Amino acid sequence: MADHYEVLGIARDASADDIKKAYRRLARELHPDVNPSGEAAERFKLVTHAYDVLSDPNQRQQYDLGGAGGFGGGGGGFNGFGDIFETFFGGGQQQRGPRSRRERGQDALLRVEVELEEIVFGTTRQLEVDTAVLCETCEGSCCSPGTSPQTCDICRGSGQIQRTVRSLLGNVMTSSPCGSCRGFGTVIPSPCPTCAGQGRVRARRTIPVDIPAGVDTGLRIQLPGQGEVGPAGGPNGDLYLEIKVKTHETFSRSGDDLLATLELQMTDAILGTTATLRSLDGDVRVEIKPGTQSAEVLTIKERGITRLRGAGRGDLKIGIQVVTPVRLNSKETKLIQEFAGSRRPVPPEFSTFQQGIFSKLRDRFLNL
Repeated sequence: MADHYEVLGIARDASADDIKKAYRRLARELHPDVNPSGEAAERFKLVTHAYDVLSDPNQRQQYDLGGAGGFGGGGGGFNGFGDIFETFFGGGQQQRGPRSRRERGQDALLRVEVELEEIVFGTTRQLEVDTAVLCETCEGSCCSPGTSPQTCDICRGSGQIQRTVRSLLGNVMTSSPCGSCRGFGTVIPSPCPTCAGQGRVRARRTIPVDIPAGVDTGLRIQLPGQGEVGPAGGPNGDLYLEIKVKTHETFSRSGDDLLATLELQMTDAILGTTATLRSLDGDVRVEIKPGTQSAEVLTIKERGITRLRGAGRGDLKIGIQVVTPVRLNSKETKLIQEFAGSRRPVPPEFSTFQQGIFSKLRDRFLNL
């Protein structure tokens, strides 16, 4: 195979600017639109391949490592000790072949906010996703309609360029991806105008998503095959939904239980009462026993959140907060004074920590 430096007509220590100038000069001379001869077309392919290799610093370094001067000469594309070991231990005998243009699409992550009401029984969302979809013009072939990929003339469809390199261990056969077809073994002379030869385009699509009951903030739901389509119409990646549950103004959550605070007037706490409260899934009837204290917890069974794994629901736990009236008229003040006078006076004193109000408030929604 011709030496790349000789093909471009430059010295081995040529700069990147020299390589670019040489390629432009030869391309203007040999391009098929200017010189339609068959010989010019063959030379143009060699010039293009040489430029692809030498204009890439990594490929040029590999090319320079394995030439006529052993490890330091030029012209071989020696890839280091890995190629030697592959040759002696069988790897070099394997036919790697061209790589496929079709690749799996990337996975995508989408964050979804849901209301607390929605996770009690689960919900369905229609999500709009900006992603890569299959090009309808070429249907993933990457080619303009009526055309198809053509076998690369440089590597003859193998996707690899093989060279015999002289090294300290003797002659070694090395291979590297073809710079002309980038290892695909084929080239696309007429790329699809819609997707620019990618086989996919960006678009918005709507995905129906079932969000199960019981999900919580930070949970990820995997939707296989709902990610972006791969290059050249490759299989879709997966879509992951990361859940965030919005804060509710009345209810909060502890596991599968719903928590709420009920403000209770002092008279209702003393005498007892019943109340109908609106929960996330309908009304619940609550009975307040006479003498109810602040920080007591009322439990309504099976009115919490449906369990994500398993059957049944959690509970609704209601913490009591007795409200002491602040503004009293003279009649109300007199009645309270009469009530206080009818009872044996009990002076204020510290309570033990375990039975104190702060301890009760701290443990309000824990299992007592």
